Amino acid sequence: MTRREEKDVLIIGAGPVGLFGIFECGMLGLSCAIVDYLPFIGGQCVALYPEKPIYDIPGFPEISAAGLIDNLKRQAEPFNPLYLLNKKAVALTGSAETGFEATLSDGTIIACKAVILAAGAGAFGPNRPPLKQIGDYEGKSVFYAVTEKEKFRDKRVVIAGGGDSAADWAVSLAEIAAKLYVVHRRDSFRAAPATVAKMKELAESGKIEIIIPAQLADLAGEGGALLHVTVKDNGGETRSLPADYLLPFYGIAADMKALADWVPDWRGPHIVINPVTAETTRPGVFAIGDAATYDNKLKLILTGFAEAAGAAHKAYALARDGKAPPFEYSTSKGVKPVNL
Repeated sequence: MTRREEKDVLIIGAGPVGLFGIFECGMLGLSCAIVDYLPFIGGQCVALYPEKPIYDIPGFPEISAAGLIDNLKRQAEPFNPLYLLNKKAVALTGSAETGFEATLSDGTIIACKAVILAAGAGAFGPNRPPLKQIGDYEGKSVFYAVTEKEKFRDKRVVIAGGGDSAADWAVSLAEIAAKLYVVHRRDSFRAAPATVAKMKELAESGKIEIIIPAQLADLAGEGGALLHVTVKDNGGETRSLPADYLLPFYGIAADMKALADWVPDWRGPHIVINPVTAETTRPGVFAIGDAATYDNKLKLILTGFAEAAGAAHKAYALARDGKAPPFEYSTSKGVKPVNL
């Protein structure tokens, strides 16, 4: 039987801007469903640089990307959002007058009055290493993002990759892992020089073993639990690394084309919007954050937050038969849960 959910607003993308969209809609009494292609919330903040400090969030002189996502999740919790993770929005029918129906990759249908696209560069997923049967280990001992750092305490961890994510997590996990290997196919790393220097310093102290140039060759284990990761150098010589976890950080592959079909005015990876309301040229469909563009836009998270507020207020009229949204300061209104 096809699953069908009815909400006032459907948000596509569970990154920081999409999560704040839940809050803005919730403050107006609008219920939300939020869809993301990844199996966790946070978007690129969690998938690529959870430990990176962010300095331009008002009220936070410094906050990590993962910390920001955690705060936004807590801020949204009173409004009972329906999270639909590890799913992709594949089709949208309807209009602002009749209401919309979005179909997800698992067949779920979301009926709503407005749609907010907060998908950044589009649905994205990790670039997977070409290893046989890697799917048997994914989500059990192979992970493409770190959401629980403590999971790796006193474990044997292999990190593969040469970018910022690989270097950042190598430095972060070196203090808690029983054994940490970093495997990269080149002699040099593409990460921030300061991070690379710290990683090499940890290697000299014995906390990290850097294996370069080399690449992943095979996995061995049982029931989804890793036992060994085999690596191969440029000369074809192989080595078996005892391992509990593999973290391949090979970047992401993004696809905005599916969402671009939903609106008539699409420019490359971006969707043109009204900068005041965040509405696209398809009435009832909004775009916020990195998915949206207009003249002189600043690509900052805080800009996306403002766009989320504008979209929520315009969406209110669609969900409430043309009524103007009430404007109340949060200090006097407080936070009231949205009834499911």
